[in-house]
Amino acid sequence: MRRKHPAIRIGSPLHQVIEYGLLLAGCLTIALSFNFFLNPNQIASGGVAGISTIIQQLFGIEPAVMQWVLNIPLFILGMLFLGGQFGLKTAVASVVLPLFVLLTRDLGPLTTNALLATIYGGIGIGAGLGIVFRGRGSTGGLDSAAQLIHKWTGLGYGLAVALLDGAVILAAGVVFSPEKALYALIGLFVTTKTIDIVQIGFRYSKVAFIMTKEMEPIRDAILFELDRGLTLLDGRGGYTGEDRPTLMVVVSQTEVTRLKTIVRSVDPNAFVILTDANEVLGEGFKLHG
Repeated sequence: MRRKHPAIRIGSPLHQVIEYGLLLAGCLTIALSFNFFLNPNQIASGGVAGISTIIQQLFGIEPAVMQWVLNIPLFILGMLFLGGQFGLKTAVASVVLPLFVLLTRDLGPLTTNALLATIYGGIGIGAGLGIVFRGRGSTGGLDSAAQLIHKWTGLGYGLAVALLDGAVILAAGVVFSPEKALYALIGLFVTTKTIDIVQIGFRYSKVAFIMTKEMEPIRDAILFELDRGLTLLDGRGGYTGEDRPTLMVVVSQTEVTRLKTIVRSVDPNAFVILTDANEVLGEGFKLHG
């Protein structure tokens, strides 16, 4: 079977245009969410945006200006010490995101309810970041600081991000109120989950590992009744030392019951392991031809 080529070649001018379009759309979404929900309600849920909210409360400095003051030096440090990890897209986002925040500052707020602002602001920020990531970009900010900390101290990157965001939320609790810090923590959680949804989507698949003595009948049933491709893995029993070939198949959630019914009808004693697969890429997910 001839392999299908993608309609848009990665690295082509059109692909670059799409990626920068996603970067700008993501930055605009983040800026709108910041001005519609988070900043007017003093929800500082981590990051440079959260710091700018706190600084505005303390000194009256425009959030966009503070974001430029923090983003640009962090980008320069990243270029100096981390090199190729910081490309043109990060530079663009470091300038454009605060610009969008400045241009949309008078549009909000859409709500003065802190809980609604936290939830919808978290969703908006997460959606914007997810769009930026899909364009293979980065907004820089405290992510850059976390990478520098990781390089200089050996501290895990994820832990560095958590510590920096935690420090921002703790500062929000001191400057605003402990209640606002609790809201900010909810917002950070919602943002993280929304990024996952934008990156992966709502659809989850399942991976099944099937160990059975009725290998051929189950293989044929999966291929031609369930219409799914599969992979035959070599295995060996840990106790007996006998060869135990294993079938690996990826199915959608709606097909799990049908798969179990097929296996059970052929071999009631088959050993089956089911686990989540957040994303399935490449050819072979369905049998063609």
